[in-house]
Amino acid sequence: MSSKETTHFGFREVDKEQKATLVADVFHSVAGRYDLMNDLMSGGIHRIWKRFTIELSGVRKGNTVLDIAGGTGDLAARFSRLVGSTGRVVLADINESMLQVGRDKLLDQGQQGTIEYVQADAQQLPFPDNSFDCITIAFGLRNVTDINLALRSMLNALKPGGRLLVLEFSKPQNALLSKAYDSYSFHVLPIMGRIVANDSDSYQYLAESIRKHPDQNTLRDMMENAGFCQCTYHNMTGGIVALHRGLKP
Repeated sequence: MSSKETTHFGFREVDKEQKATLVADVFHSVAGRYDLMNDLMSGGIHRIWKRFTIELSGVRKGNTVLDIAGGTGDLAARFSRLVGSTGRVVLADINESMLQVGRDKLLDQGQQGTIEYVQADAQQLPFPDNSFDCITIAFGLRNVTDINLALRSMLNALKPGGRLLVLEFSKPQNALLSKAYDSYSFHVLPIMGRIVANDSDSYQYLAESIRKHPDQNTLRDMMENAGFCQCTYHNMTGGIVALHRGLKP
């Protein structure tokens, strides 16, 4: 029997050191169709969830912002417009394929020179302490091997008074909604992934990873234990998604 520490990869138990590679394979596979699948899976509602995240961030001209697991750059593009020429926006992603897709997309949109791109692990952010006014991570925290380690790394990278916003799938608050959501996630999503992205397994994993992610109160407690204060969350779409916010003391 292995003495190595294990963690979950969807519903599977794997060695902790394996998870990052397995997650990377998922996102290498889906990167090219990531935006299209987001729109199809959520019916476009993900744009509203992200817009609310921007509004709650309090980001303004001259701020420094880090978007972790920034993928194809939806949040980074909006933050870039808010901070202006005197601010700084860093789009970070551990996955090279996602980072390349995001960079190409934003360059096509005319974001040349206004956003920095960094391949980085959320658990060991390569930035000095007290660097950012705001850090966001949207639909990425559940893919991190050690969430507690990542939260502490984000806390260190924030300036005192800085904000962390975690946008993530969570636990529906209504039993009927939860049942319908399960049926959609485990029956419709893999089929959609097979048809659109030629990859049902990756979307099966994404559905499973959502179920393994901490619920709203548990994640809030984890943020507080990592050192954040004034931690709150807002349920959206009946709790299918939650936006958590915490401040660095």
